[in-house]
Amino acid sequence: MIERTKKNLPAKLALLTVAVIWGSSLVVVKGTVNDLPPCLLLALRFTIACAVLCVAFRRRLKLLNREYFKSGAMIGLCLFLAYFSQTVGVMFAMPGKSAFLSSIYCVIVPFLFWAVNKHKPDIYHFVAAVICVIGIGFSSITADFTIGKGDFLALLSGFFFAAHIVSIAKFGKGKDPVLITILQFGYSGLFSWIAGLLFERASVTLTVQAVSGILYLSLMCTGVALLLQNIGQKYTDPSSASILLSLESVFGVLFSVIFCSEVLTLRLTIGFLLIFAAVLISETKLSFLRKPIRAE
Repeated sequence: MIERTKKNLPAKLALLTVAVIWGSSLVVVKGTVNDLPPCLLLALRFTIACAVLCVAFRRRLKLLNREYFKSGAMIGLCLFLAYFSQTVGVMFAMPGKSAFLSSIYCVIVPFLFWAVNKHKPDIYHFVAAVICVIGIGFSSITADFTIGKGDFLALLSGFFFAAHIVSIAKFGKGKDPVLITILQFGYSGLFSWIAGLLFERASVTLTVQAVSGILYLSLMCTGVALLLQNIGQKYTDPSSASILLSLESVFGVLFSVIFCSEVLTLRLTIGFLLIFAAVLISETKLSFLRKPIRAE
């Protein structure tokens, strides 16, 4: 117990660092897609991340079999669709707004699980869904009841991120999480290369900013963040971990305001606060407000 308490603060700092790194990712993407088309950016990002993990965990690769490759393909497809829609969406919307709209995956996950496993969401999930919809209305729906392309793609990415989480639970069950991670990155990279070759004809400019962006997204936002998340969640209770990781969208707005001059209107701020509240309710069920029962 004492050892866990000593490791608790560093673990929480690790999770907070993950939120900061992930929060900065869309600002980096926004700057990088000016030089690289979205599919090429994703192809390089996931290929590098997959290669690094293959080298780091090369001894585990011998455990791969047909079932792993089939499961990895399904999970990787969901991951590719999530990042593709988010990356294209940030070309038409500000990074902070995209970060908040993408975060609705936390609210969607229980309902996708309901569809797959017939496990009905509880009252907290339904309340979170209602609040989330209202928040989306404040932040995205215009006076003539339309929604912008960037906002729509960000919301779509939230759905696919939720599908990715559900697919991991369904297809990754009983399998080595490191190998599943390697495969989903590998398949996401493959799907990105294929989509890029089929649909992208834009010119490529490998500037210093573009190369730096690729390396940051591949190594920091994928490799380092994944490692810190695994370490942090091991020594942090689920409620605290959920709160810390949900700060990703908050840092996304902060970095977007600082580096992309994103303007926060009153309506947008209300929408963000409602979405953040919905995420907290769905992820924690407000357990942080209840006093823990001490054992006598």
